Amino acid sequence: MSNYQNKLGIKAWAEADKPREKLLLQGRRQLTDAELVAILIGSGNKNETAVDLSKRILNSYDNNLDSLARLSIKELSKFKGIGAAKAIAIVAALELGRRRKELETAKSNKVITSIDAYHILKPLLSDLPHEEFWILLLNRANVVMGKHFLSKGGVSGTVVDPKIVFKTALEYNAASVILAHNHPSGSLKPSTADMQITKKLIEAGQLLEISVIDHLILGNKEYLSFRDERLM
Repeated sequence: MSNYQNKLGIKAWAEADKPREKLLLQGRRQLTDAELVAILIGSGNKNETAVDLSKRILNSYDNNLDSLARLSIKELSKFKGIGAAKAIAIVAALELGRRRKELETAKSNKVITSIDAYHILKPLLSDLPHEEFWILLLNRANVVMGKHFLSKGGVSGTVVDPKIVFKTALEYNAASVILAHNHPSGSLKPSTADMQITKKLIEAGQLLEISVIDHLILGNKEYLSFRDERLM
């Protein structure tokens, strides 16, 4: 495509080159990631088409959609041509993709090993720029009865109230729980606070006859199981 054609913007391109028209004519599978993002943002800025802007955003994160999904509205808005509305559209679309993955994993919700729990928790915790603490509630057959968000923290930590953990477990008549939180840094090393809250919740569960059977820390692509590592 010539420099002149680049400057004209999407409306002046040939029909087959416009992302929306390309999707209609050739199908969604034929669009690049940048073209799909361009449809979300609608327009570029005075120096870039929407596709060019989308390419620049993706290139800034090594064309990795997982990395893009972890960005906040504030971080996306730092790109010239991306205001709050366009940033919200990108975040919302990627969140829908995450929820679709969650539905796919929900079909197999019996927890036998830590990897089973990880597959259930990954869609909830893998793309967050802050820490969150969740619990899985299991029945006596180790089938997941529910996934519950408990608290949100900053980049380096979150606070968990044992009373809320076991109030939720009792409401659902759970036989056991799996604790889980993420480390946005990607490090899987448990902090002193992680060790302390795990010990505290195990002891509280023993009193109520609700077993804490594992605690998972999720990083960007991996996880650590307290039980597998014999930390509980």
